[in-house]
Amino acid sequence: MNAAIPNALVLPSTPYTLRSSAKLGWTGFGAELLAFPAGAYRVPASTAHRIGFHVGAPVKARCRCDGSRSSRIQAHGDADVIPAGLDGEWVDESDSTILRVWMTEEFARAAWEQLGLSESRARIRPQFQLRDPRLQHLAWGLRAELESDLPSAPLYAESLCTAMMVRLVQGLPVGPKRRQTLGARASRRVAEFIESHLDQRLTLSELAAFVELSVPHFKVLFRETFGMPVHRYVLERRVARAHDLLLQGKLSAAQIALETGFSHQSHMAHWMGRLLGATPRQMIRSAKQRDQDAEAVTVRSAI
Repeated sequence: MNAAIPNALVLPSTPYTLRSSAKLGWTGFGAELLAFPAGAYRVPASTAHRIGFHVGAPVKARCRCDGSRSSRIQAHGDADVIPAGLDGEWVDESDSTILRVWMTEEFARAAWEQLGLSESRARIRPQFQLRDPRLQHLAWGLRAELESDLPSAPLYAESLCTAMMVRLVQGLPVGPKRRQTLGARASRRVAEFIESHLDQRLTLSELAAFVELSVPHFKVLFRETFGMPVHRYVLERRVARAHDLLLQGKLSAAQIALETGFSHQSHMAHWMGRLLGATPRQMIRSAKQRDQDAEAVTVRSAI
């Protein structure tokens, strides 16, 4: 039995679904990897608890939930928690990718009962820009299941979601923990520099000097800000750029590999398969099929 998302997001435009658990047989919980165009969005009150993990390049955002407001640079791994029964709004100033995980109240109650917690003691609070390494680890495990060609049995995903629910109730600090990160201006500048130089060889010394830091200090602050090492961030941005260029269909795969800083076409194909779960050829074929389907719908509607 496939689980459906209760009271799904009401959006001004449909996000591009990169991955979904809709056909994986998960019941009472689910996850989707979604690409959102820049703009304003509303999350209506739902019967499910929802957690949205930011994936990829930092995005400046403004959020509101339960009377609280936040304006921030949303970095890779930062999470927003919206408990069941609460609505929210957010505005992204640029395109973003979100791993959205949801769990029904019935699923949550079952997890709490396993711990011997009463509902009065098990409370999930709305939170913005939550950064918790353990929660992230569980979320990336769910993401890996979405991206796998051979996902595990639903029991594995259920255990991850149960642990995530337990972490939200018991393990998180009461207040925000201060961490050493790049400042908002420095993080934006280094992200923009990387984005505009993806076709070139980037070095740690060059990036550290760009924001006037030593290499060791820069490496630590970058990881804390973006949730991953510098080399991994650059690799993911190159894969994302290559994906966009492939869908545009204007350049050959060999040209795209050069435009995105890969040493050769097979290197690009390897990492696209690892991170996106599909080869360049499969992506092009899928894009052509979508275009043909859209054209067929247009023709039928005109008849």
